[in-house]
Amino acid sequence: MSKTLPKMYAISETIQHAQRAGSPIVALESTVITHGLPTPHNLELAQDMEAEVRAHGATPATIALLEGKVYIGLTETQLTTLAYMEHTRKISLRDFGIALANGLSGGTTVAATLFVAAQAGIRVFATGGIGGVHRGAQFDVSADLTQLGRSRVVVVCAGAKSILDLPATHEVLETQGVPVIGYQTSDFPGFFTRSSGLSVDQRVDTPAEAAQIALAAWEAGLNTAVLLVVPPPVATAMPAEEMETAIQAALNEAQQAGIHGAATTPFLLKRVSELTGGESLRANLDLLKNNARVAAQVAKAMGSTAGVISA
Repeated sequence: MSKTLPKMYAISETIQHAQRAGSPIVALESTVITHGLPTPHNLELAQDMEAEVRAHGATPATIALLEGKVYIGLTETQLTTLAYMEHTRKISLRDFGIALANGLSGGTTVAATLFVAAQAGIRVFATGGIGGVHRGAQFDVSADLTQLGRSRVVVVCAGAKSILDLPATHEVLETQGVPVIGYQTSDFPGFFTRSSGLSVDQRVDTPAEAAQIALAAWEAGLNTAVLLVVPPPVATAMPAEEMETAIQAALNEAQQAGIHGAATTPFLLKRVSELTGGESLRANLDLLKNNARVAAQVAKAMGSTAGVISA
């Protein structure tokens, strides 16, 4: 069964070929390119993540908006163009209509990438950490959590960003009906750290086990994502106490400077990197590549059951 996407979607020939062949595909978000790192480090990371996906037997589909069109699978030229653009919009769900109508370019957030991937029938998505409930602001909740509750996609991540209220985020995931599966761990990772002190709903030790849980849930009629949380690599994972000290200092600085809303997360991540002498940034880069690797393995394990999607 095929599905035709709206006219503002453009699927690369590489992704169309992979879909027709029933080959595994991994979606990748693009705000890490447009708003996560300075050039040329952002381009290097994007290329490294795509390379990890390919090296483990899947096709990478980086998703972004370019001049008012949704691209699923960027060419090398498009990836470079996006990385070096000076003015891009951070595209979440609320921004789609605005960006499309005005011909804007930008990076898709976790929520936006989830939406597009589900539309295109891509069932595995790799990112760093999901958004969640902000500390001290119980009504400041990322759209990522809502979209996780309505997208049939396995989301491979290192938990939620540790600058967030992790217990509250964990509770909202339960409210949204999103199963949290630990990959070779029984602990919910703290993004930079290997454990947040919270538990997962189920531990799995192989990509096949993760794939089986997702397929069983969807075959039963559920429409939620499956959150597969992967601890950051041991070599670069940060000590919990050191991270918490840096986060608290950054939070205090943000409050004093009156930084809030969408500007909060970029400020905190940058400041935490500075306070840790760049160690948190190294951990971030390593976990992103590790998640891309695991996602490719899960996509291979899932096999081919989705219909072909045409642009």
